[in-house]
Amino acid sequence: MSISEVTVAVVVVTYNSEELLPDLLTALGPGLAGLSWHLTVADNASADGTVATLRRLAPEATVVEMGRNAGYAAGINAAVAAAPPHTAILVLNPDVRLKPGCVETLTAVVGTSGTGIAVPHIVDGAGALIPTQRREPTILRALGDAVLGARKAGRYAILGEVVTDERRYAHETVTDWAEGSTVLISRECWQRCGPWDESFFLYSEETDFALRARDAGFVTRFVPDARAVHLEGDSRHSPKLWALLTLNRVRLYRRRHGLATTAVYWLVLLGREVSRALLGRQTSKAAVRDLLRPAKIREVPGPATVHSAG
Repeated sequence: MSISEVTVAVVVVTYNSEELLPDLLTALGPGLAGLSWHLTVADNASADGTVATLRRLAPEATVVEMGRNAGYAAGINAAVAAAPPHTAILVLNPDVRLKPGCVETLTAVVGTSGTGIAVPHIVDGAGALIPTQRREPTILRALGDAVLGARKAGRYAILGEVVTDERRYAHETVTDWAEGSTVLISRECWQRCGPWDESFFLYSEETDFALRARDAGFVTRFVPDARAVHLEGDSRHSPKLWALLTLNRVRLYRRRHGLATTAVYWLVLLGREVSRALLGRQTSKAAVRDLLRPAKIREVPGPATVHSAG
């Protein structure tokens, strides 16, 4: 498909994101230069002026007011459903700033060599690399993370889920999945593998989608020439968010493995969080409390328990 035939549905989920919108919207034009695109935003019942600011700064955008904090996956699904006709879907966090030409570079690889999902090279606000490539969760990788820490374990494919070797970010490559702040999905991949699983509410929904896409024959491709900045959220500092992230890792693993191996995976994660809780980390203390409550792992989180992305 030529660039002239591409129409991108830019999909953003907001939750109290008013302060992030001006810079997000300013970067969309250069980031999507050369492409036909439209913006659809699903707002998860923001209590600030997110919707009013959006309507003022981007009156041409389609706005879906969810009426409740429905979660990240639900917002994405609602926005895709409401978007005008398109050939590709760009899932974008409100705290992402696209660099010029980012999306055109991604569209050049989507649909080629089995690529259903394309992701860019992402740095943080200070310009440091964010390691976004991920390997499929395994017991050994969870153990490597628990013993060595994510950064050291990630240097070795067998031991780390997060790909931390910076040399792996210099060249185009296939990855099992990638963090979900900036993801371009082909229409064919979405039609065969979508929607995103709303039961995760927040965290692991992008993992689940990418692994299901891989099962269906679509790969996730990292494209280093496409660039973006992610200001990042606060899951590492919020006890509720860290506990949810940890619980959803167990829930995702259970969906793809038997009960016995899931029990081992759960035990490894529990050991990791206990070891860090003993060092005084409040995030790990919250994760331990929830991991020891089986009902929490089975529970579908909702707005009463955690805030969604944005």
